[in-house]
Amino acid sequence: MSIQQKINVKKVCLLVVAVVLVVATAYLSLTPSQNEQTAQNEIESTTPVATSEVTPEALVASATQVQAKPEPAPIPQPVVDVFSGKIGKGATASTILNKWLSKADVYQLASATDKAFRLTKLRRGRPYRVVTTDGEFTRFEYEIDNDQYLSVAKTEDGFAAERKDIKYDVITERVYGVITSSLYEALTATGEKASLAVRIGDIFGWEIDFIRDIRKNDNFTVVVEKRFREGKFQGYGDILAARFVNQGNEHEGYYMKDKDGFTQYYTAEGKNLRRAFLKAPLKFTRISSKYTNRRLHPILKTYRPHHGVDYAAPRGTPVSAIGNGKVIKVARSRGAGKYVKIRHSNGYESAYLHLNRFAKGMRVGKKVKQGQTIAYVGSTGLSTGPHLDFRMRKNGKYINPTRATNPRAPKATKAQIVILKEKAKLLNPSKTAQTPKLVVENAA
Repeated sequence: MSIQQKINVKKVCLLVVAVVLVVATAYLSLTPSQNEQTAQNEIESTTPVATSEVTPEALVASATQVQAKPEPAPIPQPVVDVFSGKIGKGATASTILNKWLSKADVYQLASATDKAFRLTKLRRGRPYRVVTTDGEFTRFEYEIDNDQYLSVAKTEDGFAAERKDIKYDVITERVYGVITSSLYEALTATGEKASLAVRIGDIFGWEIDFIRDIRKNDNFTVVVEKRFREGKFQGYGDILAARFVNQGNEHEGYYMKDKDGFTQYYTAEGKNLRRAFLKAPLKFTRISSKYTNRRLHPILKTYRPHHGVDYAAPRGTPVSAIGNGKVIKVARSRGAGKYVKIRHSNGYESAYLHLNRFAKGMRVGKKVKQGQTIAYVGSTGLSTGPHLDFRMRKNGKYINPTRATNPRAPKATKAQIVILKEKAKLLNPSKTAQTPKLVVENAA
């Protein structure tokens, strides 16, 4: 090949390379535009949603469909049942609770109540309740009296017992009546219960003989609390104020607690309506031996003083505190047997000898109120049979209980008298803003 031919071949090769470079450059410069156009074509090919078709309701519905989850199953509520009844003849804690508790559980429950209230003392006719949750025992309640109930609850460790106050709806009302034949008939004629007559008699018993002194057209007014539970009358609460006009003589009494917490009734001037001592500390059949400085002792057969009064009574007869006071002796000796001594106000002491047994909880230092049972008649010590040897001392010296002056119980304090004068307005509607009739406490 000649030189000229070689030059021509080189020119052709260079030309081919140049063409290739030009074509490659052109392709590279056109590719992005084509990609963009392809993407644009894809976008344009998508069917647009009209703005007018996207409403708020549609958006909410769409969100609800996306977020909706199935509702959780409701949590079952415990089923609480209350079984109510009254203590029947021969009923015990075991016979009442054996439907829900084993014998061992009943024994454990009874043991837990000993300090609050012994279940061996369940009284016939008293209400009780058993509460269960989903069929399992939860709580036992027993109404001890009209003021308190026993509550025994199931716990993780066994049972817990406590006394609780019964909650009442309390309405205070004024009751007025006129005697036609008796206080009992006058009260029942007004629609009240006979038990209110007993309460009025207790207030004025030291002032009026309700057997012999009552006359036709005598009248009375009392402001009394009435207790209700679930709309049903449950008895009377405190008598806050009382007036009795007997043969033209007006007697009034106003309720107040003394410093020892005992209920008293005073006049507006502070005079106590109650006497310091009962006429006798028990219901007796006869006086078997009187107070004397010289008596032939029936066992020792020697003459010696008998500084007491012997009241013959059946064994087990309740013996009452002759007046408010504090127990200073609970003991036993060879001669007196089991005995109790009580210190009263104004230097008085009383003693009760030859007892069969003491009342529950009787101990030195215990405060007792007039009429409270402290023991039971027996024949312990040097005794020929069941009787109570009752003795009294004044400032350390023995006195004859049947002849001793019976003073009035202590007067009200000056601060109490101020309150008593306000309470006197309860009996006089003209002096009060309105007739007292209000709810004092709501049932829980």
